[in-house]
Amino acid sequence: MSMDFDKLYNTYYMEIYSYVMTLIKNTHLAEEITQEVFFKALKSPTSYKGKSSEFTWLCAIAKNTCMDVFRKQSRFKEMPEELPAETNVEQMLEDESLTLQIHQILHTMEEPYKEVFQLRIFGELSFQKIGQIFGKTENWARVTYHRARLKIQERMKTHE
Repeated sequence: MSMDFDKLYNTYYMEIYSYVMTLIKNTHLAEEITQEVFFKALKSPTSYKGKSSEFTWLCAIAKNTCMDVFRKQSRFKEMPEELPAETNVEQMLEDESLTLQIHQILHTMEEPYKEVFQLRIFGELSFQKIGQIFGKTENWARVTYHRARLKIQERMKTHE
């Protein structure tokens, strides 16, 4: 089934974010989960069979993603509920001992992930502006940034 991901994202982002907020009640974590929902939808569009609305499909992905987060948090009882269970790259950058390691990972990272991440974090540019720089959509910038974060997190885990 062919799917226009930009249209899907632009149509349902705020509704999915609102739905996740009702479950999570944490703006930062809800934003992360919402990005993950659209990343999962982009990664496996064939999981949408057309038996329900696209919104219902995205809500199911959101619910399952939230449940995964709740499971991770329950494994880490000492972790406050308002913090995401996954490593937050932006917070890690505040720790000087990890900053060098992240910069080393960025140095070896392939484009466009490296530049998109740097423009977002160090240049503090909006996704819309990053998309304009690359001649792409705002949604492309969001997905590319999210993929860059995942790549950094994976490489951080392998360097531990």
